[in-house]
Amino acid sequence: MSKILFSPLTDQLIQALRCLPGVGPKTAQRMAFHLLERARDSAKELSKTLELAMTQITHCEQCRTFCETPRCGICNDPRRDIQNLCIVESPADILAIEQTSHFRGLYFVLMGHLSPLDGIGPEELGIPQLLKLFENKPFQEVIIATNPTAEGEATAHYLMNALKPRKTKITRLAHGVPLGGSLEFLDSGTLLHALKGRVTLNS
Repeated sequence: MSKILFSPLTDQLIQALRCLPGVGPKTAQRMAFHLLERARDSAKELSKTLELAMTQITHCEQCRTFCETPRCGICNDPRRDIQNLCIVESPADILAIEQTSHFRGLYFVLMGHLSPLDGIGPEELGIPQLLKLFENKPFQEVIIATNPTAEGEATAHYLMNALKPRKTKITRLAHGVPLGGSLEFLDSGTLLHALKGRVTLNS
């Protein structure tokens, strides 16, 4: 039985969709067929928006998050607490922290984590830019909010050493028992973080 081939442009569309994270051949095929069969107008709008986004969205000159202006809305907000800085790995982390409505300081986005095998070092994470930020900002506390992964921990350790000479209070997000969780179902790594990050109740 001969193999059924898609038209060249259909195949090109399928292959292009595979650039998205978590999208394999079958998923890309379903997405392409959906756009062609039922969502051509939406696909055209998506195409226009993608082109605009790829050409106009850059990085905030202060915190490095995505924006179309020299500085993002958070960095330009006079109501933010300029004495506190939270360092995160990605713009998605900013959204997660903002949804808690607890932190009102500024951010710095690394756009990743240290990964020597992938060629991602301090320069790629903007750490020289971060250190330069301290020349004009009187930060009282810096919260290192990298992810609780091996790479995130290595990045946090590097940041702590790099920021020590700044004489600023440096804290790390606590990792441990999730709200509503049971100890018996936790892995040893999570439980270890919980033990190390325990707090005093009778102080």
